[in-house]
Amino acid sequence: MSTFNSLPAHILLVHFIVVLAPLTAVLLTMSAFWPTARRRLVWLSLALAVIVVILTPVTTDAGEWLEKRVGRTPDLRTHTDLGDTFIYFALGLLMVAALVAFVHVREARGRALSRLLVGGVAVLTLAASVAATVQVYRIGESGAQSTWHGVSAQPPSTHLTTTK
Repeated sequence: MSTFNSLPAHILLVHFIVVLAPLTAVLLTMSAFWPTARRRLVWLSLALAVIVVILTPVTTDAGEWLEKRVGRTPDLRTHTDLGDTFIYFALGLLMVAALVAFVHVREARGRALSRLLVGGVAVLTLAASVAATVQVYRIGESGAQSTWHGVSAQPPSTHLTTTK
């Protein structure tokens, strides 16, 4: 799928990543540090992490399709290089989501892990969540630069069309 309704699929898919990855990061962090949130959000967080992992290569592939059609600039190269790294951040979110789910299952079965282990999972979750969110920002910023660099410095178009 390279286009959707005549729009490049990358432009649409990237918005899922931009919303879902930070949302997943926030929900996972809440779940890791707050047992009440963990009981309510753990399975949603895990499902969202799986979705982010699935959507990441689909979005990257759609971006590579688009890149072949617009030409490779230095800004676009930066965006592409950063985008190619996001699968590792998405997998990091999935890994900590699985750990938080493991903590939840153990607690639900009355076999809670030590506070030190649960604290370690919380710290790992925070680190993976911050890293993924920062990387989403970096990728998005570089994508915006590659698309809109210098556009605001351009004078407004004087070629307005009118119909009579």
